[in-house]
Amino acid sequence: MTFQELKPKVKEITSNSALSKDEKLLNICQLLNEEIDYYNWVGFYFANQETKTLHLGPYVGAATDHTVIPFGKGICGQVAVSNENFVVPDVAAQDNYIACSFTVKSEIVVPLFVNGKNIGQIDIDSHVLNPFTAADEEFLEFVNLEIAKLY
Repeated sequence: MTFQELKPKVKEITSNSALSKDEKLLNICQLLNEEIDYYNWVGFYFANQETKTLHLGPYVGAATDHTVIPFGKGICGQVAVSNENFVVPDVAAQDNYIACSFTVKSEIVVPLFVNGKNIGQIDIDSHVLNPFTAADEEFLEFVNLEIAKLY
């Protein structure tokens, strides 16, 4: 399914009043994981500004020990500080990478803004080297704009 075909499905999930916020987030994770071949782990982290930590929210994929990540640590922690998308074509070449699994080859993290404030991020791991393009970034920014409406 193309990104254009997925957009209305994302909107359908976020506008479903029968679902809780966490159910909507989980359903989005499932949709992306099932419909995009190279999205092998899809999840959300949410920021705690007081403790400067990210906390794992709904996700789909292999279990992770990384349920709390300090700002600045790893790709997710760097995005919490930079407020910018981070695409890692090859995690083995990244100095500040927190290894989750030997199967992960690349990662993309896109911050989630609500009223101009970075409240978290969507994090995607892939078992493929360098699969992420500008189209992935644009699509995930769209996803996060839809999610931001829930807050």
